[in-house]
Amino acid sequence: MPVEQLIPETLPRAQAHARPDSFADVLIVGAGPTGLACAIEVQKAGFKAIILDKGCLVNSIFNYPTNMVFFTTPELLEIGEIPFTTSLVKPTRQEALEYYRRVAEHYKLHVCQYQWVKTITGEDGNFRITATDRQGHIHDYCARKIIVATGYYDLPNKLGIPGEDLQKVFHYYREAHPYFDTDVVVIGGKNSAAEAALDLWRHGVRVTLIYRGLQMHHHVKYWVRPDIENRIKAGEITAYFNSTVQEIGGDYVVAKTPQGSQRLRNDFVFALTGYHPDYDFLSSVGIELSAEQHRPFCDPETLESNVPGVYVGGVIVAGSRTNEIFIENGRFHGKQIAAHLRQTQGRGNAAEE
Repeated sequence: MPVEQLIPETLPRAQAHARPDSFADVLIVGAGPTGLACAIEVQKAGFKAIILDKGCLVNSIFNYPTNMVFFTTPELLEIGEIPFTTSLVKPTRQEALEYYRRVAEHYKLHVCQYQWVKTITGEDGNFRITATDRQGHIHDYCARKIIVATGYYDLPNKLGIPGEDLQKVFHYYREAHPYFDTDVVVIGGKNSAAEAALDLWRHGVRVTLIYRGLQMHHHVKYWVRPDIENRIKAGEITAYFNSTVQEIGGDYVVAKTPQGSQRLRNDFVFALTGYHPDYDFLSSVGIELSAEQHRPFCDPETLESNVPGVYVGGVIVAGSRTNEIFIENGRFHGKQIAAHLRQTQGRGNAAEE
């Protein structure tokens, strides 16, 4: 099929012939499981899709702790009707990375990694997208429709305290080895904090956990919670509940606790206090967000936002309520969007090739 059929008539034909790989019926921002699922479904519907991501394929999963085990079973992580087989009952991070690579290869998805979308302009049927790569080069794209499936894991919830920008402070946890025989403070009381504290302790780290809640959060995985609670009860992990970190210094942390202010000897800090979607980016596209929970306004059936031709998918649909949507239910958003595209656009141009 001629390239010209894939792009709006308003675009210069010389530009169309220059970079045919920069034009798509649907451009998807985000190459996580939801973004991949959306690409698969719109391709099945006959539309040409391009995926852009500022990181690698399923970048959020890549940034999970090295030895992480998923809470869910593998069949609930499947996309594109490709079976996800694992060696154990619950899949590991490594198995998930392999699975999603295999899915992308199977469907020959057009994924542009390490391209950070900066602007989306234009209108329904004629969107223009600019992205920058790691070298600072600008890449231009055009698309009839946009799907934003950017997730939330790239933006940590900051503490907003003195010392948070020190090199000793991290908002992501990978593995324990570099922290052997050091004093580490873990801030938080949910899954990330609990699992990091346990992994560090098991690898010879002196761990102090600080959490604003009265006890470990009830969302902590059922097999992790008794483990962390028993370590705390035995005094193997020091814990300060109903407490907050007030300041981080080069070799100390100041915490406000029920027993008063505590100055703790410290080498490293893991501030594992959660993450949030990129609300500024959503707003820059013109998507309206609810006042309290920052939910994007969208049709619950089609997931088309208040901006005609721009759809939202995955966890960003829930706004700040990031515990409402996971891979398990966000993976179906592609089917909803593709169904609406079929209804309003007919068969995609790619199906005619």
